[in-house]
Amino acid sequence: MSLQHIALLVGVAAAVTLLLTPFVRRASLRLGLVDEPGGRKIHSGLIPRVGGVAMLGGFAVAFAVQFWGESYLGWRTTLTSGNQQIVGCVVGMLVIFAVGLIDDIVGLNAGQKLLGQLAAAGVLIGFGLRIEFIGNPFGGLLMLGLLGVPVTALYVVAFTNVINLIDGLDGLAAGVSAIGAATMLVLALQGNELAAAVFAAALIGACVGFLRYNFHPASIFMGDSGAMFLGFSLAAISLLGVMKSVAAIALAVPLLIIGVPIFDTASAIIRRVRHKRPIQEADRGHIHHRLLGRGFDQRQTVLIIYVWSAALGVGAYAMRWAATSVKLLTFGVLAGLSVFMAYWLGLFEVAYHHAEEQHDGASIEPDDTPFDGVSGTGH
Repeated sequence: MSLQHIALLVGVAAAVTLLLTPFVRRASLRLGLVDEPGGRKIHSGLIPRVGGVAMLGGFAVAFAVQFWGESYLGWRTTLTSGNQQIVGCVVGMLVIFAVGLIDDIVGLNAGQKLLGQLAAAGVLIGFGLRIEFIGNPFGGLLMLGLLGVPVTALYVVAFTNVINLIDGLDGLAAGVSAIGAATMLVLALQGNELAAAVFAAALIGACVGFLRYNFHPASIFMGDSGAMFLGFSLAAISLLGVMKSVAAIALAVPLLIIGVPIFDTASAIIRRVRHKRPIQEADRGHIHHRLLGRGFDQRQTVLIIYVWSAALGVGAYAMRWAATSVKLLTFGVLAGLSVFMAYWLGLFEVAYHHAEEQHDGASIEPDDTPFDGVSGTGH
């Protein structure tokens, strides 16, 4: 698959998302599907919240272009190969999008959303996408057998929610997802997993096109329909391409790619346990809150997290393909960087709870905890 081919898919998804977003924004305003200011929310004015519809549209058109090219232009067979795992990815993405859209429109409680996420994960598993083994760094493989089903379900649900949880500033979730998808794209191409590369390219384009309207100051939020779609898609792409390896670090690679939201979630749990706070209690101690508290404005904060995510993406690439000595060095450098950032930002220190602040007009609100409904802000 050539770079021109990849660029075409990214460009189509970006262009379609860019064109659809204003229409989705106007429709959302007419239907009253907006985030209102007040309470725990700090943005001013009514902001449409179903931008995920435009993102899905851009992704779908890029996917259709690839399918059409294979069917009528003689492109290399990828999506039309009859691989049931590809069908499972598509169906699962539609299921998770529907769950998110229903939540955006009528609202779902924590249990209902979790059931919807498990149903989408079940689609992937039912079509043959699952974690079948875990590599042993000291040699050999640990075959999971039937245990692979719950492990895969946990993996997919966790992936879905960490992207949702980081969706707390304008452009943050879309940008981090684009960086993660770009890393997975490179790994999929080098591993000759072309279907995963197609999915990743379409996802990158959808994120880039949406950022035109979602970067600060945002005129539309992606909502749960967008955030859960992104997280689930990244999980599916990793299962379809990145993790098809017997390397001991195969499972670690996709986790490292989205290391920032994972690290943010883990530090929140440690912080609350350390200070004897309920784990389910939301606070303003997340990475982006701390950066804002350090005096960075919203754009600067988002860009800093982008750079951090990109560094982890480069590290994931090195962990996947480099020699053992380079892998160990990479892990040490990234671990050191993360520890430094944690202490510099005070991620483990007590944070304000249920407090409202205004930062440079930022469209932000306190993040939800990973246990209070498995959802994020929905920006």
